[in-house]
Amino acid sequence: MHKEYMTRAIEIAKKGMGFVNPNPLVGAVIVKNNSIIGEGYHEIYGAPHAEVNAINSVTDSCEGATMYVSLEPCSHFGKTPPCADLIIEHKFKKVYIATLDPDPLVSGDGVKKLRDAGIEVEIGLLEEEAKNINKVFFKWISEDEYPYVHLKFASTLDGKIALSNGNSQWISNSATLELSQFYRKKYSSIMVGINTLLNDNPRLNCRIDIGCDPYRIVVDAHLKTPIESNFIRMGKLDKKSIIITSKENLNNEKFILFKSLGINFITLPNFSFDIKEVFKAIKKFKIDSVMVEGGSFLISSIFKENLFDEGTIVIAPKFTGEDNAISFVHGFNPKTMNDSYNLPNVTFEILDDNFVVNFRR
Repeated sequence: MHKEYMTRAIEIAKKGMGFVNPNPLVGAVIVKNNSIIGEGYHEIYGAPHAEVNAINSVTDSCEGATMYVSLEPCSHFGKTPPCADLIIEHKFKKVYIATLDPDPLVSGDGVKKLRDAGIEVEIGLLEEEAKNINKVFFKWISEDEYPYVHLKFASTLDGKIALSNGNSQWISNSATLELSQFYRKKYSSIMVGINTLLNDNPRLNCRIDIGCDPYRIVVDAHLKTPIESNFIRMGKLDKKSIIITSKENLNNEKFILFKSLGINFITLPNFSFDIKEVFKAIKKFKIDSVMVEGGSFLISSIFKENLFDEGTIVIAPKFTGEDNAISFVHGFNPKTMNDSYNLPNVTFEILDDNFVVNFRR
């Protein structure tokens, strides 16, 4: 039964997806006399943690109960009081922890505080499953200077992501479009290049749950973003549109106007951006994860620098046959097929008539 209880804790933790970043997803289940008497999860950034919500859901006493929690309870005062103290206060007998918290402010201290109070603690139950749902958080809290990066794009059989006139709607089927919405909920931001924005006028929002729209980011060195675009229209409403552009545009009339409308800017030197500097700047903006949806320049740059953490390529059973259609990658010059780029750790799935290639570092 221990695995079943922890599985439940991990499953309810996922309910916080899209709402708690850059905090971790955490779920907690309370068991007494072989029955679940309470459960909770971290619901929104800055709000009570999973352990607090679980304890608050209990109508009886927690004394002598066992808690199953997917991440080590915090031991310090942050936006909320220490969860370890609350567990001690309610006289739990035992706590099962799936994985330790990598945050230096917590790691191991929560366990020590519980054990010093006489509470039994067992660590490592379904550890890999618990780590898997918090890959973004684990990278965020590490010393890595980049956010978590997920490449996601659709391609034809001949490797094209758009026709030469820029048209790309729609390459993939409705089932894979739903997959895109899932990822848009999961990650803190969506990034595209300026050509994608000009050609598609995308909304870059999440249409699964109200209130979980990610930041939308466009790499636009020369500030070509139209004022009438969905990107600007939505940014005026929710202040979640970010333009990455050159510092040379600081006195540009459009820059000044967009700032007055609530559009955010990240400025970098010159007009030719190093993709590493782009991602460093995004992390400094306190964004923990980025889903990159195109176009070709961004995709190619990320592959060249191996900056992705994972990726998804949706391949549709169609080809353009057009000589000048836009390939999803360019600028690679292998001398032999053995020099070609090989995607790492590949898995495959079928979604209706589309073939999905998943890969990860």
